[in-house]
Amino acid sequence: MSDVHVARGGHAVLQGVDLTVSPGSRWGIVGENGRGKSTLLHVLSGDLVPDRGDVSRLGSLGVAGQELAGSGRTVEGLISIHLAAARAAVRAVDDTIAGAGAAFQAALDTAVALDAWDADRRVDIALEALGAVTDRERLLETMSVGQRYRVRLACLLGANDDFLLLDEPTNHLDQQGLDFLTARLRAWPGGIVLVSHDRDLLSDVATSVLDLGPSRDGRPVSYGDGYAGYVRGRSAYLQSWADDYAAQQAIQARLADDLAAAQDRLSTGWRPDKGTGKHQRATRAPGLVRSVHRRAASLAAGAVSMPSPPPRFVMPALTAPAGVALVEALGVRVRGRLETPVDVTLPAGSRLVVTGPNGAGKSTLLAVLARLLLPTEGSVRCHPAARIALLAQESPALGGPLSGDPLSGGPLSTGQQRRIDLAAVLAGEPNVLLLDEPTNHLSTALVEELTAALATTGAAVVLATHDRWLRRETADWPQLLL
Repeated sequence: MSDVHVARGGHAVLQGVDLTVSPGSRWGIVGENGRGKSTLLHVLSGDLVPDRGDVSRLGSLGVAGQELAGSGRTVEGLISIHLAAARAAVRAVDDTIAGAGAAFQAALDTAVALDAWDADRRVDIALEALGAVTDRERLLETMSVGQRYRVRLACLLGANDDFLLLDEPTNHLDQQGLDFLTARLRAWPGGIVLVSHDRDLLSDVATSVLDLGPSRDGRPVSYGDGYAGYVRGRSAYLQSWADDYAAQQAIQARLADDLAAAQDRLSTGWRPDKGTGKHQRATRAPGLVRSVHRRAASLAAGAVSMPSPPPRFVMPALTAPAGVALVEALGVRVRGRLETPVDVTLPAGSRLVVTGPNGAGKSTLLAVLARLLLPTEGSVRCHPAARIALLAQESPALGGPLSGDPLSGGPLSTGQQRRIDLAAVLAGEPNVLLLDEPTNHLSTALVEELTAALATTGAAVVLATHDRWLRRETADWPQLLL
């Protein structure tokens, strides 16, 4: 990718992007929500032609966007798409084996390079390790977004493509799946471009980082030495930028004072010393003003702009009546979804982290506590003053194709939609806050601000998450393992 520019609605989404992905390189792409990370993957994959710049590709490409629609396809149908090259190579070997000539040797070489005979086994291993549906006849449209995503991720990891483009691959994985994905990506012989807000994954996998955040010239900045190198380099870059800006502001302040002094001399009838020539007396003061203006214009031509800070998260003041149980669930069970009866009591200011593997019933429990789902057994009682809000794992606005697809005219990115969902939940000032994988699609800065706010809010908070960083930050909260 060389000098790539993409604009939408008159707004520059990508500006002057240079990126070379070679076998063995693992690029992490970072930046605030809406900075063009998913758009970058669309350009790399060929789904989007840039307004300016060049993109060249060599080798096979596996792509995983943030969402995957059902499309009336089965698990086997999706596997067949991703293993098409491997299965074609096996058929070519079978078709030419009788002749055992040059055609057979070429087919054999291709099949060996793809490790084609082992492709289905690799997919099966990945399906199991990622906690994905293993029934190959199951329709994708009967699955949740997370289940569909895990199936596709297993297909990609089994296909052994030369290059992988992954958009937030950890969003729907439990600890076992995270460990498996991390190990596979670290051992991947080809190139990887990874869009992620998961700091643990970036630290474990990325060898280089491309930052799409604000920069002096609007172009992305690349950093070596993995995610740690990015953290150090970005901090130094922003500090240098801010220092240069402060120095420039000081110079501009002095120029403004000089200009004001010169203008004041003119307005008060200032004249040069006696003995100065008539022509000099008439032109010296205006000349001084012109000189100051020239210096100011020269400085403005090379002006250093201050980094544009991202929006800051501000938590509403959430309060609740003290000394009462806002929500009390006794022996709740949902047949087929939450098999073990669960007791939960949530007074004001209480904290609870719900953990467990995919399919254990975390989202189901939160839906029951939010009174959006009736339990098969047990009861849920809510205090009359309880205002309950649930941030679901997936946005209700993302039920169809990828909302942030740049081909559809520039709607909100998945991350931007997630911010709106969070804002809408908090705007109701709930005193019981139920958060299902709240870090999905959110930037690292926003996650840090949200986590800090959750630690001090007066509301009761229930958190279901696989996010390793967030679990460390909430390690002192009460834990409920399903």
